[in-house]
Amino acid sequence: MSSTAFEWKPAFEPLAFARQSSTRTAQAPLALADLLRGVNEAAARPLNRATTLPAQAYTSEEFFGWELDRVLRAEWQCLAHVSQIPAPGDFLNLDLLGEPLIVVHGKDDVIRVLSRVCPHRSMDIMPQGFGYDGHPPAVGSEGKPGCGQTRLFLCPYHAWTFELDGQLKACPEMHQAEGFCRDDFFLKPFRSEIWQGFVFVNLDGQAPPLADGLEPMAADLAAFRVAGLKLVIAREWDCPFNWKVLVENFMESYHHLGIHHKTLQPLMPARDTWTETEHRRYVRAHLPYQDSVREEYRAFEAKGDFSEALPPVPGLGARQKSEWGLFLAHPTFLLATAPDRVIWYRLQPLGPDRLKLLTTTLVSPEAAARDNFETLRRRAEKQMVDFHLEDMEVCTAVQRGFYARGWQPGRLSHLEMPVWLFHRYLAARTRGVWPTDDYEPAPGQRP
Repeated sequence: MSSTAFEWKPAFEPLAFARQSSTRTAQAPLALADLLRGVNEAAARPLNRATTLPAQAYTSEEFFGWELDRVLRAEWQCLAHVSQIPAPGDFLNLDLLGEPLIVVHGKDDVIRVLSRVCPHRSMDIMPQGFGYDGHPPAVGSEGKPGCGQTRLFLCPYHAWTFELDGQLKACPEMHQAEGFCRDDFFLKPFRSEIWQGFVFVNLDGQAPPLADGLEPMAADLAAFRVAGLKLVIAREWDCPFNWKVLVENFMESYHHLGIHHKTLQPLMPARDTWTETEHRRYVRAHLPYQDSVREEYRAFEAKGDFSEALPPVPGLGARQKSEWGLFLAHPTFLLATAPDRVIWYRLQPLGPDRLKLLTTTLVSPEAAARDNFETLRRRAEKQMVDFHLEDMEVCTAVQRGFYARGWQPGRLSHLEMPVWLFHRYLAARTRGVWPTDDYEPAPGQRP
């Protein structure tokens, strides 16, 4: 896997812009109850009369606190793909919503999500750099930030040692601590599940089973054999915008004719994109190739010459070879399928206006085994970076707009149906239900 911390600096800084005024935001502050009511009012409108959410839904600390408790910690968040930690002893570190976590492939072949907080004195057992010279608890993987391989976890503070399942193995000089029992101290495990080869965590431990309601999505992904794909590209981004801005941008293709007019619009024109019937747990959109692109791809596949492009994932049907598919499994699991790759975004919200993002690409083992794969991988990475740089510019500008005195509620196009469905999801969570639980599903845009 290629993994790079990508340094990108926006042309403007939204928070600095906001602080130029005497108040943090030009929008009148809203009490949380009023803001939740505003989300419901926006989501209750039919698609042909749909509007955007209140600006404060993207800037309010109080609303972000509600999201932390009722949405982000309460539901399933995706942390990794199994190909990132394929062997016993492989691990991946990340922080999610204030929790320092390890995703580790155990000696018993079980993948777990553990806290990195030592039960002794609360030290992060895997600090940046993994300890100090002469006392390394693990070996980092070159080019894969936060990843490594180890037999044991060793806290660098007082040398407490833990097995890969989190159990305490050794704790020097604790023999005089009266009543101390080694079995009482361990790295806290978090509830986790693997779905389609992705590792998910539920931080509050109360979410319904991950797969419930995702059966149609799983069937849609079956031909891609996502669990057997290999993650080969990973780019990290520090994003000065709200996590919902990224979700909305990822799922709607209306902006192909704007910011992506040179990259994605020639392949998948915005006017041809469409969205399925409303699903309870996810949103599904289709991005068909332009006819000329579809014909060119069929000729390319018939020729069998993959010297310039990745070969298709084996076993795909005709429709899957003629479009991109977009998926949002609520609240933050973003996946795009293409004939030759799958794109996954990992979101780590940091606040109402900050997000850490990992953009990745997965390909089939057959593609990764090709002699010219490194050339093809570099070309695919450039394509991903090119269109994501365009997204970074517009998402940053959108966040800036939320703080402006000139902000006003917007109207949504029919091509932004995924955004409208996402808003309906947020509104449903304010009521303690899921989309379609208390109303009829919105119809899809095509049979």
